[in-house]
Amino acid sequence: MGRPHSASLTPIASDDLPGYPLSVSERIDAHWFMTWERRRWLNSDMRLRGTPECRAYYFDLINIAFDHSPIGTLPTDTSILARLVMCEPSHFAALCQLEFGPLHNWMPYLCDNGEIRLGHRFVVATLTDAVSRREDNRARTEAANAAKRRQRLRETVAGLSMDASKNDAGIRWMDEWLVQQGCTYRSTGWVERALMAWSEHRLGLGLARQRSTG
Repeated sequence: MGRPHSASLTPIASDDLPGYPLSVSERIDAHWFMTWERRRWLNSDMRLRGTPECRAYYFDLINIAFDHSPIGTLPTDTSILARLVMCEPSHFAALCQLEFGPLHNWMPYLCDNGEIRLGHRFVVATLTDAVSRREDNRARTEAANAAKRRQRLRETVAGLSMDASKNDAGIRWMDEWLVQQGCTYRSTGWVERALMAWSEHRLGLGLARQRSTG
């Protein structure tokens, strides 16, 4: 979609290529759908000027790219692409020579593993948005889990020291200490150790202040 541009299928120096913005390590396995800008597509040059056959292969390739690595890319070999869309290789290669062929607006990128693959700015934008939303969701989930974890810790600490349970900084410190210790089950014994470590930490801070003002 957008400005006409055909993917280059001729050899090109990797130094002249833009870097692909998504890493080969990036995964969106749970993202089983893709955002499709319907009105943009309906008014795009590719839809209005491409043949039905080219439009079909074009849409197939966009979907296929979501399952490749790096996500959103395609191999540069047209014979491989032809197999992916179940088209006769020479016929597919001929279609790719058209201005609005199956690879319209696809262009070569240099991936972070050194491989040259085809990418499309619409696919990149869609995936970048998906990754961003996934990270936002993950951050919200982690924050909610941390809040619940600290609340449970506070309740356990209250049974040992009511004053300590009211200290928000202390609860956060003990929570982080338990995480650093690799404690997965916060038994009373572990919480007692955390409370002792917090007390020693506060004592150390107090002594440091005395030395700095003495």
